[in-house]
Amino acid sequence: MRQATATRKSHETNISVTVKLDGNGKTSVKTGIPFLDHMLTLLGTHGLFDLSIKARGDLDIDLHHTNEDIGLVLGQAFDQALKDRKGITRMGSAYVPMDEALARVVVDISGRPKLILRRKAQAVKRPLTRSAAYTWGDAEHFLESFARTAKLTVHVDVLSGSDFHHTCEAVFKALGRALEQATRLHPRVKGVPSSKGRL
Repeated sequence: MRQATATRKSHETNISVTVKLDGNGKTSVKTGIPFLDHMLTLLGTHGLFDLSIKARGDLDIDLHHTNEDIGLVLGQAFDQALKDRKGITRMGSAYVPMDEALARVVVDISGRPKLILRRKAQAVKRPLTRSAAYTWGDAEHFLESFARTAKLTVHVDVLSGSDFHHTCEAVFKALGRALEQATRLHPRVKGVPSSKGRL
């Protein structure tokens, strides 16, 4: 079973993440950041991953530490669930629309962590809660942290969009679909999908 649990406990955060790659999109996400809960639920639903995410953090100060550490721990759980990478498709891509927004995400389970995020659209940065706004900077920082510990190369292109919520939703849905393709076991792949013999 391709499943793993990763944890992180510090003076700033206490986080536990369980990922089941061959799931059906069942999610339970409680991060203390409602907008991030929404995005991670979309990631699991559209990636068909079962996700259980519980987090407590110093949100009285800022969402920065909690947002970053959830990305790191989620990436660790994906990395561990992928085990030795044998039999995986390795690469995946998806275009996803959300009303006026359109996002493209391309993923390579390469072992070379990198996030490249390009925005052609000027998304509106509107406050999403009374206490704090989740911004493009927060989304980019989360994705960068996730890519680093999951050991992924991730290209994100926001091709259109004027509403922040819509563009962010398109990105996370596309990431889920691209990851579902990349992590999928391919019946004709016998071993690690690399000419080097390792990832």
